[in-house]
Amino acid sequence: MPITLDSQSSYQRAKKITGARRRRALIAFIGILAVLAAAVLIFLKQPHFGKLPEGQRMERIRQSLNYHDGEFKNREETSRLREGASNFDAWLGFFFGRNAEGNPDAELPSIKPDLAVIPPDQDTVVWMGHSSLYIRLGGMQILVDPVFSDYASPVPFVNRTFAGTNVFGAEDIPRVDLLIITHDHWDHLDYYTITALIPKIRNVVCPLGVGAHLEHWGVAPEIITELDWDESANTADGITVHALTARHYSGRALKNNQSLWASYVLETPGRQIYLSGDSGYGRHFKEIGQRFDLDFAILENGQYNVDWPDIHLLPEDIFAAADDLKVDRFMTIHNGRFNLARHSWNDPYDRLLEYGTSYDIRALTPMIGEPVVLDSNQTFSQWWK
Repeated sequence: MPITLDSQSSYQRAKKITGARRRRALIAFIGILAVLAAAVLIFLKQPHFGKLPEGQRMERIRQSLNYHDGEFKNREETSRLREGASNFDAWLGFFFGRNAEGNPDAELPSIKPDLAVIPPDQDTVVWMGHSSLYIRLGGMQILVDPVFSDYASPVPFVNRTFAGTNVFGAEDIPRVDLLIITHDHWDHLDYYTITALIPKIRNVVCPLGVGAHLEHWGVAPEIITELDWDESANTADGITVHALTARHYSGRALKNNQSLWASYVLETPGRQIYLSGDSGYGRHFKEIGQRFDLDFAILENGQYNVDWPDIHLLPEDIFAAADDLKVDRFMTIHNGRFNLARHSWNDPYDRLLEYGTSYDIRALTPMIGEPVVLDSNQTFSQWWK
């Protein structure tokens, strides 16, 4: 039946109304997106996100052989995810694939020594949970990757500390002769901890670009020394800090790899200690073992997964790394405080015992706060059992 003039007019009116509704819905949707984008931008402007390098700092970064195509690169081909794994699956696994035993069901044991009374001539390492370390070396008081906050993320409801592990605070730290930062991830570089420690910090060594965060937070630029891989800094107290290769990545917000990540050797006339930082297994361990005469190593052991084997040490790689470094003893960190992966919280220790039977290398396993005296032959309990 042909459409009459009246029915055509009704059809046109209905079409106009539908079009207007669609336009209003589209405008509302765009408005919501704009509000969300503005909220994200405001959120990212909070000081704890830090600051990207610029100016002279950026000019120096561009001169680094490890920086090209607009970002820092690993020296060895490195993927954040194994071949065949997707970022979407990784995020799903992070939020919904956690191990039911990822967090301990009871408060973990710890010790809280008075750090100020450790004898200056007693080279000592105190693990403060995860990757935070207090080191007495050559008379110096050294702090590595201090994170004393209750969480390792930009929001307080993600990555909270295990019960009983938040033992130390900035008020417990004596004078910091040297602050060492390995990279800028949230579980290694904490705004609230750094700002609380500023009055105590005498000198800082960090990888290229990380100084931008620290300076933004109020650390005096004249006490910050930024190093590229294979660069060294000599302290007034007679310790040489060598920044070395690691196999990892960096980033606190939307843009990754704008600052460098590093491992270190701390060298005194009588001792050389290796700090792995965060790093997957690679040829750099053997190269470092050939270059230095190491007598102790601190290696990461935790927050690993087969989906990201290039950027964290798997338990089966740890003794191989220690063997490459030519050390006869080491202690492990990067565990025991945060649940950042899918393994159970005590898996790093259980598997450490399992794989250690094939090597004549001692793995030291102190609990949080338990001093490791480097000139002693201490043994440690299986406190995680």
